[in-house]
Amino acid sequence: MGVSLMASLGAAKAQVFKAEEPLAHTYSIVARDPKTGEMAVGVQSHWFSVGTSVPWAEAGVGVVATQSFTNKSFGLRGLALLREGKSPEEALAILLSDDEAREVRQVAILDAQGRVATHTGKQCIRYAGHTTGANFSVQANMMLTDKVWPAMARAFEKSEGQPLAERVLLAMQAAEGEGGDIRGRQSAALVVVKGQKTDQPWNERTIDLRVDDGEQPLEELARLLKVYRAYEHMNAGDLAIEKGQMQQAMQEYGKAEKMFPNNLEMKYWHAIGLANSGQIAEASKLLREVYKKDADWRELTSRLPEVGLLTVSKQNLEKLMQAK
Repeated sequence: MGVSLMASLGAAKAQVFKAEEPLAHTYSIVARDPKTGEMAVGVQSHWFSVGTSVPWAEAGVGVVATQSFTNKSFGLRGLALLREGKSPEEALAILLSDDEAREVRQVAILDAQGRVATHTGKQCIRYAGHTTGANFSVQANMMLTDKVWPAMARAFEKSEGQPLAERVLLAMQAAEGEGGDIRGRQSAALVVVKGQKTDQPWNERTIDLRVDDGEQPLEELARLLKVYRAYEHMNAGDLAIEKGQMQQAMQEYGKAEKMFPNNLEMKYWHAIGLANSGQIAEASKLLREVYKKDADWRELTSRLPEVGLLTVSKQNLEKLMQAK
């Protein structure tokens, strides 16, 4: 065994015991939507809380996935290099240049232009490899078969036209379809950022979903993404109410409620929107269903007029309160 191989393996073994450099053998995807400019990282692993170590993202700059024997510094340092004007290839070369454990690393970098650079070290546990394409890269190590990352690439390319988050999820589901991680599954994450910097950095990360520990993390991630989409409709409904567009608000609330008919909060605010638009009978019907399942919502109704969230007459308020 050569000296360089001994050194890299020695570094890898040492890292197993470092909390700051977790052993995140996994599959992931970095991707960009050329129409919206959005960028995303999706990852799944048989390792606790993979979302805290593998995905890194910054709006208007790029995204990074750092895995295998993970060097978390590659995330922030990679983004910083992109911010300085380096290309993904240049950034990756700099990151690996002084890394003694480069042969056990797997790293993918994508920038806001859609350019990608990926590295799979020679000592990554097989099956390991990556595939790059227009606006994306998929990479995996310690997989059951060598069909995992090609399946991810095909799934991503075939899903063109769908929202970026859903495309990333489809790619990861394709990985599971080919056996995925040889050890099984435990955690997953999905991060999406805007393609352009704004003056509101707190709004630049549009999706940030994590499953830290679960038997079926991708199924749970898919459920969370559906909840996120439903709440997008709720938020759109709230915005429409602010603008006095009651019909639009009712449509948005209705879409959210249809996606999650058992969610009391969605049903409740749909009812309040109806009440504020003068549809007391329809509102009372929905509130009756909510109150039946949890009487505390009735108390909440009594508190809304004082802060202007329920603007009805005293007579109609009484009707809403007594909906049974």
